[in-house]
Amino acid sequence: MLQVNDLHKSYQVGSERYEVLKGVNFEIAAGEFVGIMGASGSGKTTLLNCISCYQPSDSGSILLAGEEIAKLDEVTLAEVRNQKLGFVFQDFLLLDGLSVRENILLPAIISGCVSDKEELRADQLCDIFGLAKIKAKYPAEISGGEKQRTAVARALVNGPLMILADEPTGNLDSKSSRAVIDSFLQAKAEMQATILIVTHDSYAASFCDRVIILRDGVVWKNLRRGNGSRMDFQDALLDAVREMGKE
Repeated sequence: MLQVNDLHKSYQVGSERYEVLKGVNFEIAAGEFVGIMGASGSGKTTLLNCISCYQPSDSGSILLAGEEIAKLDEVTLAEVRNQKLGFVFQDFLLLDGLSVRENILLPAIISGCVSDKEELRADQLCDIFGLAKIKAKYPAEISGGEKQRTAVARALVNGPLMILADEPTGNLDSKSSRAVIDSFLQAKAEMQATILIVTHDSYAASFCDRVIILRDGVVWKNLRRGNGSRMDFQDALLDAVREMGKE
């Protein structure tokens, strides 16, 4: 589904050049739920921005379903972002003047294609993510967890190949965080969604099938949950974080 090959990215600050990504390589299969972890400054968000082509990489390639998206023109790239990638942000980015249901339909509205199919899909997503009773409400009237579940539903309305989520539980309390994680698990189980999340939270990451740990701009470890329990996987992630800190 996604291939990242020898990805490099640096920033120029005055006369200094800072290399953030130093040859990142990994693959994500269709239907996988994968987390990206790492210390601050390890390149997590930069990596996500390069994958979505909101920031250009210096070198390397990013293939989505076999297509090298960085080489697309801006019009085609905008279509890919709208139809093949779904985005979930830490700050929700819901439009205050639209209802929950209208926010979910926003990608379809932007693409100019709000048919009966999209309307039905929005209602189905409201049912799946427990939003049916609040779909006529506005963002100011709902909780943080409900806002983020709305954002997850919005990311899925166009049936994307992959969801990209940047710290999706970062602004939430533990109850709301679990509700958002459950929405990702539902999307994976019921809609075969492929999900890539950036997170600093070992609890959220422990629900993933696999966690890629970045260190100093490269993939340092690639940990798979396997058949063990979620708590065992969280312990393994915490051990890896401690080991990274010692080194």
